Amino acid sequence: MSSAPRPVDLLIVGADILTFDDADRMIGDGAIAIEGNSISWLGTRAEAAELYRAATTIDGSGLIAMPGLIDCHFHTAQQFLRGKLFQLARTRKLRMPPWKNYYVPFEATLTPDDVYYSGLSAYIAMISVGTTCFLESGGPHANEMGRAADEVGIRGVIALSTMDSDASLPATMRTTTEQALKANESLVQRWRNHPRVKAWLAVRQIIVATEGLQRDMAALARQLDTRVHTHLAEGTYEVDFALARWGLRPAEYLDSLGVFNDRLHTAHAILLSPDEMDLYEQHGVSVAHCAFNNYGIGQPRMLEMWRRDVPIGLGTDGAASMGPLDLFQVAHLARLGQQVLEGTPNHDRGVISGEDMLAVAIRGGARAAGMTRELGSLAPGKRADIILVAADDPDQLPVYDPLFTAANNVVGRDVRTVIVDGRLVMKDRAFLTIDVEALQAKLRPQHRALMDRFEAAVA
Repeated sequence: MSSAPRPVDLLIVGADILTFDDADRMIGDGAIAIEGNSISWLGTRAEAAELYRAATTIDGSGLIAMPGLIDCHFHTAQQFLRGKLFQLARTRKLRMPPWKNYYVPFEATLTPDDVYYSGLSAYIAMISVGTTCFLESGGPHANEMGRAADEVGIRGVIALSTMDSDASLPATMRTTTEQALKANESLVQRWRNHPRVKAWLAVRQIIVATEGLQRDMAALARQLDTRVHTHLAEGTYEVDFALARWGLRPAEYLDSLGVFNDRLHTAHAILLSPDEMDLYEQHGVSVAHCAFNNYGIGQPRMLEMWRRDVPIGLGTDGAASMGPLDLFQVAHLARLGQQVLEGTPNHDRGVISGEDMLAVAIRGGARAAGMTRELGSLAPGKRADIILVAADDPDQLPVYDPLFTAANNVVGRDVRTVIVDGRLVMKDRAFLTIDVEALQAKLRPQHRALMDRFEAAVA
């Protein structure tokens, strides 16, 4: 005698499921059962009809179900700078490097309210293109980022911009070492028990941080059982600075301090020597490869890192950079970039496939974030962070292989429905958590005021 169907909170039926698990399992005409914030079962639609009855059922027919993407390096506070530097460059010669001459001065003008609305705008944009988790690199008023992430329903790690040296920095962005440590610890403790939003420690980069801050932040990371997000090997100015001051390259310098370890998450990591690559492999330091920016700076060794088992994921670098917040597009560009650098000179046309690069964005992102127990694949017990993407556009047809389509033909605007932590956040491209039209109407006058302040700050 068959048992009665088991009740579940949410059931997705009819989608082609890409699990990204260890076996790269695909389930055609599949079903996913969700209880609370976790996946409880995966199988076929026919099996689900006998096994489960759901409070809410989503028809995924004609869609691809897959894990949400993880943005491993993001700047929430720079959301309203989208395209602004490129506009300025048409009328003036920009001062280098941009982060110090434009991004940090812009962040210095922001109020807590500005950062809150930046967060709402940024996280809605992320959800709309299939990103369900982000790693903030560090900005002002980080608690307001957390408040926005909580309201939108995204998963994320927030962080506070931390700089304790260089008197040329705006005063509001510079602190003492003691103040920096206290503020970072307070942020981590405040968000420790939130189900989706956590906080890491952050150091902006080596040229604006004292040795004491680097050492003490690493010790605090061990004490709090958390991690440190930083920028590293991002520009020639940084390499030259490190060589002139310490006689060491950036990664070598951090290793000399004893802080280059598996609690450190580094954005960009472009200009690396062979010895520095060895340090990454030896110490398990994680990396965010931001394809839309990295290839304009140097020759990032992303593929080598992936093959040497360095924890590496993909990042957008936020809206102030050259690209969109669409990690599908980041993956496409990263694949092309690595092909040009690693394959074409050696007459090797296939150094990394679109499918493997999408795995970098999903499985690699979860590992770089230290979240492989919760994210990175669809499996019972994992968090229910799931996106449903359309596969019926004329440019996608015919679909013989859903994985090929997802890796090579899907972009963020093909995302139809997003579930984070078992909760529907966007359904059929309509947001269920935020009134997007009302938010955009409110922001239009705020953008002009922000730009007036910014232009005065960098005149």
